[in-house]
Amino acid sequence: MSGLVCGLDVHKRHCEATVIDWFGNVIESRRISKDELYSFLSSMNVSLVAVESSSYVHPMYSKLRAMGLEVIVAHPKKTRLIAENRLKSDRRDSECLAELARLGALPSSYVPEGEVARMRELVRRRAFLVRLRTRLKNRITATLALEGVEVPKGLKLFTRNGLEWLRSLGMSSIDRYLRILEGLNQEIGLVSKELDKYAGDEDVRLLMTIPGVGLYSALMIKAEIGDLSRFPDADHLCSYAGLVPSERSSGGRTRRGRITEEGSRWLRWIMVEVAHVHVRYDTHFTRAYHRIAARRGKKVATVALARRLLRCVYAMLRDRKPFVNRAQAR
Repeated sequence: MSGLVCGLDVHKRHCEATVIDWFGNVIESRRISKDELYSFLSSMNVSLVAVESSSYVHPMYSKLRAMGLEVIVAHPKKTRLIAENRLKSDRRDSECLAELARLGALPSSYVPEGEVARMRELVRRRAFLVRLRTRLKNRITATLALEGVEVPKGLKLFTRNGLEWLRSLGMSSIDRYLRILEGLNQEIGLVSKELDKYAGDEDVRLLMTIPGVGLYSALMIKAEIGDLSRFPDADHLCSYAGLVPSERSSGGRTRRGRITEEGSRWLRWIMVEVAHVHVRYDTHFTRAYHRIAARRGKKVATVALARRLLRCVYAMLRDRKPFVNRAQAR
């Protein structure tokens, strides 16, 4: 490969850059501002850039790719050489990134581009806002309990009638929460409208044939998986979602424990949410769920169901075939 290798330790306003050649010799090492970075890389004839994943990296990634550079975004948890380096500094971190990239030993993180990146940002934003709304609703319920106010029997708090009843209480704390709740509902509605344009996506429509998968869960699954071809099989996809059991092998003995919970926490979360809804249907998956639940409990069975559904997702997207309920096909 022609050109040089650059390791970047990125901060909010500056970067620590170390440029090395393909023999490992340091050509340049210095701190530069982000505005100067792109001209610096061009002047140094850099062809490969290695940078550790962080919230500051993603805007930079697209610009570097547009310059025609090969960019590796390092997996922060797996870059052990940096984490275990006793002489730790920004300069040493950037040098280690460059060296690992030169050797082809840098564990990378997937960075989506184009419409997939846009979709991922929108579904994560919506999920974040919905979580805030749920916490706010729980806070309203807790405030009523603290004040000793009982909800009328049969009244659902956050329906139209329930909200009118809450306003009629004349409690300043509840009124404040309700104003925030109204704002959150408006923002969630706006994001939902932006996401509606993806409703006709072929992959999304395919995923929605799975019982329990609605529009927004299908969008999140697609956005979190991104390019399916980066997973050689369904096991690798389940591992990416952190839904596989941890394993320790020593002396010919293998012990399996709880799921690893590594990789995409959003994909893991949405698959568990889908599993909770899927159990309401009679499918071959839910029948297996009930068998596992009888032996090992509902929590273990739910995780097992989420893993099976994700395997099913992989097969459907790979083969371009809708969900088939084998329980009803017999």
